[in-house]
Amino acid sequence: MKRILFEGDSITDCDRSRDHDGYIGYGYPNFVMGRLGTDYPGEYEFINRGIGGSKIVDVYSRVKESIKDLKPDYMSIHIGVNDVWHEIQWKSGIAADKFEEIYDKLLTEIRQALPDTKIMLLGAYVTKSFASEDAWDTFSSEVAKRADIAKKLAQKHGVKFVPLQERFDEGIAKQPEPYWTREGVHPTPMGHELIAREWLKAFEEIK
Repeated sequence: MKRILFEGDSITDCDRSRDHDGYIGYGYPNFVMGRLGTDYPGEYEFINRGIGGSKIVDVYSRVKESIKDLKPDYMSIHIGVNDVWHEIQWKSGIAADKFEEIYDKLLTEIRQALPDTKIMLLGAYVTKSFASEDAWDTFSSEVAKRADIAKKLAQKHGVKFVPLQERFDEGIAKQPEPYWTREGVHPTPMGHELIAREWLKAFEEIK
């Protein structure tokens, strides 16, 4: 059985159980589990280690127990918006250059410890809604920087980059916010489905 690991912040966490890996929350990991578990019964194990509020430093801090020790065959990382949001709200974010430095170190350690693990980096996104509109210029430009860094590092480390901002923008062109996210960041069921579809497309390319 192949092991799939999801890493990230609250967008990945979605109330997943801390005690039982069988309950991976209500978000896009659950949607992915439903699709792959139905199409390939018994072939994959699904583990969610996302933690709400995480920034890149938090993911790096748990690289051993939450990534390397689990030895996934496949994994995805979705991180970046809190590195911006926390700076806007509480001046506790992570600057873009430091974000790149730590993300690069994270990926280097994962690749060294788990050379056969296939990795997807999901690009950060934000939409214009009530949590982001007051500081929209900063929010949008800084989140875009984090997505660009993820894309750059994916190329450097030979892993898959999955753009999400473009998909949310396309969705908003059909139905404006709040529809895809609750407030500009946390997805509605439709937003989680959008992420799951992009995740699954990328997975088919790397599996």
